[in-house]
Amino acid sequence: MAASIPQPVDPPRRVLMGPGPSDVAPHVLAALAAPTVGHLDPYFLTLMDEVQGMLREVFQTKNKMTLAVSGTGSAGMETCFVNLIEPGDKVLVCVNGVFGGRMSDVAARCGGEVMTIERPFGEVFTTDEVATAVKEYNPKLVAIVHAETSTGALQPIEEISKIVHDAGALLLIDCVTSLGGLPVEIDRWNVDAAYSGTQKCLSCPPGLAPVTFSDRAVEVMETRNSKVASWYLDMSMVRNYWSDQSRAYHHTAPINMNYGLHQALRDVFDEGLETRFARHTRNHLALSAGLEAMGVKFAVAKEHRLPMLNAVLIPDGVDDKAVRSQLLNDFGIEIGGGLGPMAGKTWRIGLMGEACTQRNVLLFLAALENCLLAAGCSAIAGSGVGAANEFYRSA
Repeated sequence: MAASIPQPVDPPRRVLMGPGPSDVAPHVLAALAAPTVGHLDPYFLTLMDEVQGMLREVFQTKNKMTLAVSGTGSAGMETCFVNLIEPGDKVLVCVNGVFGGRMSDVAARCGGEVMTIERPFGEVFTTDEVATAVKEYNPKLVAIVHAETSTGALQPIEEISKIVHDAGALLLIDCVTSLGGLPVEIDRWNVDAAYSGTQKCLSCPPGLAPVTFSDRAVEVMETRNSKVASWYLDMSMVRNYWSDQSRAYHHTAPINMNYGLHQALRDVFDEGLETRFARHTRNHLALSAGLEAMGVKFAVAKEHRLPMLNAVLIPDGVDDKAVRSQLLNDFGIEIGGGLGPMAGKTWRIGLMGEACTQRNVLLFLAALENCLLAAGCSAIAGSGVGAANEFYRSA
């Protein structure tokens, strides 16, 4: 008996205002549909060079080893740890959210001797806390999340970097959510390794993980005593595939995903990095004004809030899943729920890349007010749209 053929792919149109993926521009989707060429075709090799050049610009680095790992942001995380850590190496991981915890797990799987310092979800680390831990543990590598997607907290990096390097350690940062939406300055901050993803502020579908390694990090890779545990993510081989010199075959890269990233990066530079950062900040502030006018409070202190990932406290008596379901089904808007100890307590509202628009801010505030009124929160729902409009007018 022949199996029935499923219906053609016909997904609903959503407004993606969750923690990722973000909306994708039509011309980025069109780039994905361009004719596939071979992974060693001269056209594709040229495109790889151009992707590398644009990634260096968005990371604000001159690092030669900067490329797009074939895999999602989590593959970028594993790439950094598995290449820099050998069994027995001391690793200090700063955990203030789900993704700091994931860093710790990955480092341990690489055989690292993992030590952690912790802050409550939604808070960030002080330089003194990191300095005390570095002095106590003397790690080979310190890992910290720049933009914690699970909490909406932005971690200052520059002073921590100085502490880490004064102690002779490497610094690894997670900038999955921040890259392309706020400054990520790898060279100025003296970061040794960083990873990101395509699906957040770069507004490309998930599938590639931009990574960058300093010369110091590359030297650590080249002087390893043991093979990298992952063949697929071994940069000693992958780097040759991305090299403009040797071009040694390693794996069949996702050709069309690289087309999409190429176009998404072109969009970043067509807009301009500073203009793009300002757009994310402006729409975040408008959203903040609207939410505060409605009585919805943020879960993160004002000075540490991410502009592209707004974590807010769910009002008392409001059903988390019911509101998110109504937003999705009645308005086509996706937002995220809380993770870890914040599950059921927060909503995560994304303003990332293509989705970071004045239209989406006003649409979301109006839709949320409708949902809160339906939930019986007449005292909370109020002049959110008006407050956001007043911010836009005055700004």
